Amino acid sequence: MFTKILIANRGEIACRVILTARKMGIKTVAVYSDADKDARHVELADEAVNIGPAPSRDSYLQADKIIAACKQTGAQAVHPGYGFLSENAGFAKRVEEEGIIFIGPKHYSIAAMGDKIESKKLAGAAGVNCIPGVNDAIETAEKAVEIAKGIGYPVMIKASAGGGGKGLRVAFNDKEALEGFTSCRNEARNSFGDDRVFIEKFVEEPRHIEIQLLGDSHGNVIYLNERECSIQRRHQKVIEEAPSPFISEATRKAMGEQAVALAKAVKYQSAGTVEFVVGKDQSFYFLEMNTRLQVEHPVTECITGLDLVELMIRVAAGEKLPLTQAEVKRDGWAIECRINAEDPFRSFLPSTGRLVRFQPPKETMFAADMSQTHGVRVDTGVQDGGEIPMFYDSMIAKLIVHGKDRQDAIAKMRAALNAFVIRGISSNIPFQAALLAHPKFVAGDFNTGFIAENYSKGFHAEDVPHDDPNFLLALAAYVNRRLLGRAAGISGQLPGHGVTVSEQFVVIGLGADGENSPQPVLVRDFQAESGSSAVETGGKCYEICSNWHLGGARIRGTVNGQPFAAQVERGVGRNPLAIRIAHNGTRLDALVLSPRAAELHALMPFKAAPDMSRYVLSPMPGLLVEVAVQVGQKVQAGERVAVIEAMKMENVLFAVADGVVGKVLAAKGESLTVDQPIVEFV
Repeated sequence: MFTKILIANRGEIACRVILTARKMGIKTVAVYSDADKDARHVELADEAVNIGPAPSRDSYLQADKIIAACKQTGAQAVHPGYGFLSENAGFAKRVEEEGIIFIGPKHYSIAAMGDKIESKKLAGAAGVNCIPGVNDAIETAEKAVEIAKGIGYPVMIKASAGGGGKGLRVAFNDKEALEGFTSCRNEARNSFGDDRVFIEKFVEEPRHIEIQLLGDSHGNVIYLNERECSIQRRHQKVIEEAPSPFISEATRKAMGEQAVALAKAVKYQSAGTVEFVVGKDQSFYFLEMNTRLQVEHPVTECITGLDLVELMIRVAAGEKLPLTQAEVKRDGWAIECRINAEDPFRSFLPSTGRLVRFQPPKETMFAADMSQTHGVRVDTGVQDGGEIPMFYDSMIAKLIVHGKDRQDAIAKMRAALNAFVIRGISSNIPFQAALLAHPKFVAGDFNTGFIAENYSKGFHAEDVPHDDPNFLLALAAYVNRRLLGRAAGISGQLPGHGVTVSEQFVVIGLGADGENSPQPVLVRDFQAESGSSAVETGGKCYEICSNWHLGGARIRGTVNGQPFAAQVERGVGRNPLAIRIAHNGTRLDALVLSPRAAELHALMPFKAAPDMSRYVLSPMPGLLVEVAVQVGQKVQAGERVAVIEAMKMENVLFAVADGVVGKVLAAKGESLTVDQPIVEFV
């Protein structure tokens, strides 16, 4: 067995590998860019080596620097994680040639299956069901349109070296095919250094289901059941679960056996995944094979009780698989939510900056101990005070739960999301909460178009209706009563001028469009020592009891005897006196006032925000890579205005109305801040 390995990656996957290596008694070496010098994976590893500037092309994609770090530290093996160089056959071959073990498949397997075009040809030869399409690289956008028309719309335009949703577009007409081809090539060239693109038929109402494989150097290959990955936004997975609520046992077996046949055809070793698109009649077609560890591997670990990272390391060291296909178990149900640094209320734009607070829910399962099941697990590469840089992808954590069945897992996940505190940047937690509460998701009735169909106009606060909005009002009043109780107990107050607290309050909700109607609330029988109180509003009574620490971001307790977790902030939004309550994805910003203060507040006018409709503003921090208009140009609504690159993705800005360009306020190559003006119309 190895005594020291190097992890050629960053973030949560680097931390994940380190934890398993530590359990196995193996020392670890981290590599890091200038932007990651204070990152969590650097702190966890036994050693760390700087490999260059922040952009990944100058650091994490530099094979020479990673190999040099191995030699410098005496690392005997390299674990590539996912992304970056994990599916680079040239890197795997060079590592092997240098006498270092690559903890993953052999370079010839990566070359065969990592190339999306060649892999389809091999899959067909191995007897795997394949989807109709043109598997040869397409040279021009015009040729792409011609091929797309021949196949029949809709079509999927994919970069051969793509992955993680990058270099992928769906086109429903000639215009989308033309633009999609160009965008795919650009993204693929920038992210992977390979701009080959191919086209295949897009199966409508598809399920995205993948089979987890494990192979060793002794010719053994097994499949570890399936993962349901159909909840996607812009072809990037949002929620994954295992098993799938859709496929039958017969389909599971057929998909698994085809995946194993394909793996054996390329002499596959290590962990890998074969992805299928599955129709509503359970017909299935090969999509691609990922010759690496998947982001969503924890859900498979939960239901099988296996540590996939440990098995990868053992296989790389020459050991046989410790189990046969008949011994693979399927216990309970697991769900994973990807927690991303993005603002769901602003079209999911990337959100970068400092993590003022990062408090995940309490873990009861751990990545390096598969004996603990049916609980909560958090895989992350960040911590309190850490920085979310603009140079890498937006995922900051994976929240995983394991329940006895699907309903239990959903309930566990909703509770865990309520307790997940992130401050300083925006996150997609409200969106995850909305998905988990959606009736069709709960029923298992969805496909890869679920998000596009149900949130076609974007995601808004009203998309997360609370099942009991009066509870939010009651909790805001309860929190305010706790704060007033502390203020009233401060010594040294002038006689006759101290803080007095009554039982009557008025809660005024602060929405984006103004204030809501004042709601009277009665807070009775407040007990400071026990933290209990009876709160009445809207004709309901809520017996709330909590040991909440004043100033804490997370509040836990019981309401009418049932446990709950919610989040609290003060001094947020447009009013420094407001209290923010977040629960089940719904957020309430409210003022809690005495009846007299509410009367006076009603006399205060609301100052509207300035009109910025004449400007095209940068919706995120990023690099301005293109300004598509010039001064004096007439622009129509929907026309391309600018392109911003952030977190390895191109974001195109379009005009929302007809107009004439008056000024161009930012130049190509400029680093933009949020809401920085780019173009002004006259």
